[in-house]
Amino acid sequence: MFVFAVARLGLAPADFWALSVAEWRALVLALAPRGVMGRADLDALIKQYKEQ
Repeated sequence: MFVFAVARLGLAPADFWALSVAEWRALVLALAPRGVMGRADLDALIKQYKEQ
């Protein structure tokens, strides 16, 4: 989510980390209306982390 918010939405890292819980939830719900991260999403995140 951090990479997406910074790279795609243009948020500065400091702005991302300064988000309130309400702002964070609104961002997550707007980007992933399904709500909860599924297993496939977690696997993709782990793979992306390992490739860095």
